[in-house]
Amino acid sequence: MPFTFADLVQLYEKKREKYSTQTYRYISGILKEAKILHKGHFEGTDHEQSWRAFKGKNLEKLIVYILEREIRELGLELVQGHNLERNSKLPHTLDRVKRNLVIDYGTHGMHLPDVDIIVFDPTDSYILAVLSVKVTLRERIAQTGYWKLKLSAGAVTKNIKVYFVTPDEDGTLATRTPAKKGRAIVEVDTDGSYVMSEESIEESERVKTFDKLIADLRTLLDIKRKSSPKLEL
Repeated sequence: MPFTFADLVQLYEKKREKYSTQTYRYISGILKEAKILHKGHFEGTDHEQSWRAFKGKNLEKLIVYILEREIRELGLELVQGHNLERNSKLPHTLDRVKRNLVIDYGTHGMHLPDVDIIVFDPTDSYILAVLSVKVTLRERIAQTGYWKLKLSAGAVTKNIKVYFVTPDEDGTLATRTPAKKGRAIVEVDTDGSYVMSEESIEESERVKTFDKLIADLRTLLDIKRKSSPKLEL
């Protein structure tokens, strides 16, 4: 039997029994364990390629698994970006979410940004934030900055926060000064990054440990409720 996402969740839950709310710090270790088990069940010729594909896809799913309960406790919901992209027959709420996220390229049409997770208020499909999830910053941080720029330019999308979630396995975010290029992009061209790492990081307003994400979403929700924005649908 191949190694599956359910097996990855089991590894996470084992760690959670030991580390509780700090389990996010051990994501890289969980992935290393998973790689060994994945290889033990692999029958092809190129395990590294197979593992990279598995790791990329399932890290995103694991973040959804970790966040889902607490996000719903806030009265919010989340959806993965590919579900909006591929599904032409969405429920009414998600159809509105999709329309609240598209970017207008004029004569070249309306297109969704490449984001992994969308956090929204199901009462009105208002999008509070979008998350890009990657193992290291070099994989997509500049692209995330581009989508922040495009979303900021739209009347409907301008208030959507654009965040990056990462185990930061290459340590790009660890040091505030001197900043590496990836950290500079996070600090200037995104709304921030949430780091899942055992290593200590020099935090700032835009670079924080992953456990602060829910609190920041709660703040965004409070701001939204106070301002009661009228959406252009």
